[in-house]
Parts: sequence; structure tokens; C-alpha cells
Amino acid sequence: MASSKRSGGLLPALLFLLAWPLGALAQQAAVSAPAPAAASTTAPAPAASVPDAPIPLAAPDAAAVSVPSAPGAWGGERSGSEPTLSDRVVSYRIEAELDAAKHAVHGTEQLQWRNRSDREVRSIYMHLYLNAFANQGSTFFTERGVLTAHGRGRGNASLEKGQWGWIDLNSVRQADTDLKYTFVQPDHGPATDRSVVRIDLAQPVPAGGTLTLDIDFLSQLPRVVERTGWFGDFNLVAQWFPKIGVLELPGERGATEVRWNCHEFHFNSEFYADFGLYDVKLTVPSDYTVGAVGELQGQPQSDGGKTTWHFVQGDVHDFAWVAAKGYKTLDGTYEGPGSPKVAVRVIYPPEYVASAQLVLKASIDSLGYFSRTLGAYPYRTLTAVVPPYNAGEAGGMEYPTFFTADGFSDVEPGTISQYMIDFVTIHEFGHGYFYGLLASNEFEEPMLDEGLNEYWDQRMLRERKQGIDLSTPFMNWLGVTPSMDGFTQERLTAGLRQPADPIGENAWDRLSSSSYGTVYSRTATAMHDLEERLGKDVMEKGFAEYYKRWRFRHPSVADLRATLIDVSGKPDVVNQVFDQVAYGTAWVDDAVTAIDTEEVTPQAGTFLKDGQRSELDTAALDKQLDKQRADWKKAHPKARPGEGPFPWRSTVTVRRYGAGAPQTLRLTYADGGHEDLRWNDDRRWVRFVVTKPSKVVSAELDPAQTVYLDANKLNDSYASKPDGSAARRWAADAAALLQNLYSLLGTL
Repeated sequence: MASSKRSGGLLPALLFLLAWPLGALAQQAAVSAPAPAAASTTAPAPAASVPDAPIPLAAPDAAAVSVPSAPGAWGGERSGSEPTLSDRVVSYRIEAELDAAKHAVHGTEQLQWRNRSDREVRSIYMHLYLNAFANQGSTFFTERGVLTAHGRGRGNASLEKGQWGWIDLNSVRQADTDLKYTFVQPDHGPATDRSVVRIDLAQPVPAGGTLTLDIDFLSQLPRVVERTGWFGDFNLVAQWFPKIGVLELPGERGATEVRWNCHEFHFNSEFYADFGLYDVKLTVPSDYTVGAVGELQGQPQSDGGKTTWHFVQGDVHDFAWVAAKGYKTLDGTYEGPGSPKVAVRVIYPPEYVASAQLVLKASIDSLGYFSRTLGAYPYRTLTAVVPPYNAGEAGGMEYPTFFTADGFSDVEPGTISQYMIDFVTIHEFGHGYFYGLLASNEFEEPMLDEGLNEYWDQRMLRERKQGIDLSTPFMNWLGVTPSMDGFTQERLTAGLRQPADPIGENAWDRLSSSSYGTVYSRTATAMHDLEERLGKDVMEKGFAEYYKRWRFRHPSVADLRATLIDVSGKPDVVNQVFDQVAYGTAWVDDAVTAIDTEEVTPQAGTFLKDGQRSELDTAALDKQLDKQRADWKKAHPKARPGEGPFPWRSTVTVRRYGAGAPQTLRLTYADGGHEDLRWNDDRRWVRFVVTKPSKVVSAELDPAQTVYLDANKLNDSYASKPDGSAARRWAADAAALLQNLYSLLGTL
């Protein structure tokens, strides 16, 4: 998801908590059961060793994993010869109908889930994400007040009467038995949060067995707050159905025992789920345009003013869709090595046709770049949605084969609006790899999705030679065209100095929304610097190998680190970056603090030579030196200041205010020559002493500008004399701008 702004209030949430009836905390209800289970794609696990022990939940502070997963985690690396792309753990057969007037969806869901563990399962956990928007007592709204009080982010809309959203479980059945459920808070959130539910089974699921549940539910969409909802006749239907949590096994993402991973819907967090098969029928008013995850099966069927659309997609872990009245479609295709022919569709409001054209092109370009650099896109469809004006919070969101983009009614080529459309499209498509195909846990390790995706997006933009044009048509007319490359922009927004949280921290244990936002930019910056140290080709091979090993599985930060070490053969380099940034809050700030120079001349005093002591007094020495300098200057009339008959000893002092990073120190001499020295150790300060025919006149750390993690680049250089050229340049530009402005005023 592309980052934006957030704000909210803590006081209303706290008042709501105090007022909530205590009896509601114990609410339980009955719920329903389906057809025969799908065949398991792996052999049943051995019998449980501790059958009566309850299966624990992942810790509420779970974050970046430090121990690599076992080789056989999630069924082992996919070879491509298996009957399905993923080891399908779950399947959903859903029939749903949209009540367009109420923005509500009534659905029936047949869930089939395979128990991969070595023990029987007596209770399952499910996400009811839409309950995050039910009231101010949810974890989402409670956290929003605190986090946005200390930073910026998205999701700051206020809901009014008739605009809240929720999921009601009308029934859950296992075979012929109604099941009871209890709302739980795995992360110790407020007792009023209803985003996770525990369902107690009538019959346990044996090791290797399959559970079938029939669920009847009602999803009320909220007015768009964040990620999902309605505005006018636009309905983005996401996080809308009861969805089972993930049962992790020992050796998977740091697990040491069988555990459920099913976190509350936090303000900053996103999602994590098993791969499976989705077979979904959607009934909507016939004058609505529909798009969804997956492939449309046949032609939509219409009857009595309603139309049913049937979508199927295997080997994905979520399903979202859009239904909007009066929307248009724009179609294209992508064909590339290793991929099926991909049907690309953009769904958009008529006033955003210019944006739709750019979204289509950027989507097809992204299919090519990601397929070429990471691995071939494996699905047959890709759908992008441009939300309407006033529903921007529905934009910049991703689902498998389906994402929402950004839109402007008027797009000038080469302007910031075009850049934003391109960037958001590339970013949301890229999630199809880092969130979709790699399926990392966005709750606990958001850097693996948001951060790595941001880095790969900027690589694509760099290859396109597409930076951020900061100018406007008026500025262009004046001849002022400021611009910035993507990685520079990431660096400037990365919060590099004294970061509050590691980028490997989970999504909710954050000082602020701004701190969470740096997951995007600080990860991209760290990966940029790691690329500079390993080499661009090595980094690309490392990421391609990471994708090959972990596609259709669920890697951890430790698995990424292990892969990059294996490919690069440089554990010290990789570990330093991960330890400092992913697992820690180290920050880099190296500076040049002084240049001291002196001529190396004969010295006054007494000296022993061949057993005889002689004395050279200061007055005689000064006369001798003056004569030598005068003779040398006469012989070298074009000599520069800092050159002469005697060598110069220059001492350059550098300081390290933060963590270590390999640095190059470039010395520039008075005669115009350069010399590069390496500083790659743990010393907090170093004095580099050089004796040369001319003195050092300036020193600069990182002359190639590759260490983007350095929090303050302004102290990287030092000159023995001030240089006013930059100030004169800016003054001249300002004068030219004023002159043009006065000329314009004079014509009015």
C-alpha cells in the first residue's frame, strides 16, 4: 500500500471503551457447514505428541525473525513441476450479493481448510477485518488516536451516522452442528475489538485432516476510511469475508511449536494468509461495472435487473472486488517469457480517462520489469481500479491480480501528477510479488513487503530514467525545472537520524505513524546502500534467488538475509546492514571536521651529523626559506597557492557520530590532483596524514554519493577556504526569476 497521511483522536475511543456494556464482552453466537473436503496435496502429518495442549497464538509483540526457516518450511521450495503453483491449504467457495443502496454484502461461504500440523485442532481463529470500522472501540480506531498524534499517515477520515462498517456472523456450521464463537484479542488490544474470532469446533480436525465449515455472513461496508469501503456508487469490497488465520509449524518464520498466527486488525498493519483456491460468485445491479481477483468464468448472467459474475483464481491468498455504477474499462495485454498471456484491465470513472491510459501503460511495463528481474508473472489476469474523486483512501491498495491506483482528471506529461500515477501503479503492482507471490507476513514483518517493494519500484524507475519533476507549467515557462531522483526522495523521507524503531519491527509497535511510514523509505535506502556494496548485478541475482526459493511460501527477514549471504558470499556486509537497520536502530553520520596543513621545511635548532653538532638559528633559517621560495616562484610563475619548493603535510580529521559504514575519503590537492583513501573500521575518529608536493585544499566523504543511509550529507565535505560559487549560483537564479517576474508584470 502506498503511504499517505493519517490523523485521529484518542479521547473518543477511550470514552467509548468506558461506555461499552460489560455483557457484550462475553458475546457468543452460533454459526454453519459445506461439501466434501478437497484432497490434501501433502501426506498427513504424524500423530500429535501432546494432543490435549491448546495451540498458542503468535506473540503480540512478534516482529522480524532472526533464525532462517527450515528448508522444508511450507512444503519446501516449489520446483514448478507440482500440480498447483502453491501448496493449497484452504479453499473458499463464496456466493455474495451487493445491496447497492445500503452498501452491504450478504454472503454464504464454504470454507475448506487442511490441518498441516501433527496434532488435532479443536478451535480455529478467523479474521473479521471489517469490524475494525464498527466503532471507536476497535483496535484500529484506538491506535489511530495515539499514532497520529505523533506523526502523519493515512486513514484519518471520520465516520458519521450510517457510515460504519462491520461483519455479522449469522451462522457457522460444521456438518449439522451450529458452532459457538468468541471474540478474542490476540495482541491484548481493547476488549471491544471484534476483528478476531475463535470458533470452537464440534469435531476436532485430525492431523492431516480437512475441516469444512458453512458460514452465512453479512458485510456492511464503511464509507471509505482506509483500504476498503464505498463512496457514492463506488464500492471497493475488500477484507469483506470471514478469513481463517494461519497455522504455522515449527521451523516456519521462527516458530518453535505449532501456533496460530491471527493478529488483530491494527491501524498500520495489513495481512497474512494461506494460499488456496477462490471460487466466488458476485451478484450486483446490472448497470454496475465489476472487477475482481482472478479470471471471469464465461459471460455474466443477468436476470431481473441483477447480474451475476463468476470469478475463480487458484494459488492466491485473498480476494477483493469492485462494483461501481457508470465506470468504464480500458484493456490491454502482456506477453512475456514464462508467463501466460495476461489480460490487463483498468476500471475507472469517465473523468479519469487520462489517468487510466497511464495506469494501463505502467501496469504493462511493470509486468515486463518484474517478470524479467524477479520471475515470470504466473497469472492470466491483472485488474487495476482508479477510485473516484473523494475516495482517494481507497487508492493505493493491493490484492492478488488486483490493485487500486491513483487518478487525476487532468494530467500534463512530465508533471508531478504523471509521476504520482506511474509511481503508485508500479508500487501497487509490485505488491503482487512481495505481498502476493512471496506472501510475507505484513503484520509482523512489513519491511518484506512495503520496504522491499519500494526498493524494487525505485530500481524500475531508475531504469526508466524517471525521477520526480518538481516543476509546474509556470516554472517551466520561467525556465526553472527542479527535479529529484527516486532514491534521493526516499532518503529524504527515511527519518535516518536516531530512528525510533527498527525497520524489522512489526506494524503496530511503533512510536508513531511517521515511524511506520519509514518502513517504506528506510528499507529502500538500506537496500540501495547494500546494493552499492555488493554490486547491482549481485543484488539483482540475490533478489531473483529470494523469489525463486520463497515464491508461494512465506519468507521471513532471516530468510531474505540468508539468501543474500548465499548469493553474495559476503556475510559481514549483509549482516552489518541487517543488524544495524532491520534488527536495530543504528544510524550513520560521518563527517569531515578539520583540515590542517603545514610546509615540511628545515627546522631551527641543533642537529648532530657525523658526530658534530651544528645549530641553525631561526633568523638565518627564515632568510634561507624566503630565498628558496622566491627562486621557486620565479621558476614556476603559474604555480597555484599551496604549491612550492617544500612538501606539505596535510592532516584531515574525520568523525563518526553514528554506526559504522564503509567510506571513501577523497582528498583534493592544490595542484588539482585527487587521492582516495578508505575508512572501513570501527574507530570513532581518524586523522589521515599525507605528505605531498602540494597541500590538501578540500576533503569529501562518499564522493560517489553511494552511502544514502548517512543522515547528514552536508557535513561530508570540508574546504580549507570558503567557496561562494553555490551561493552566487542561487543568487543569480533568484535574480533571474525576479527579473522574469517583473517583466511579466510590466506587460500587464
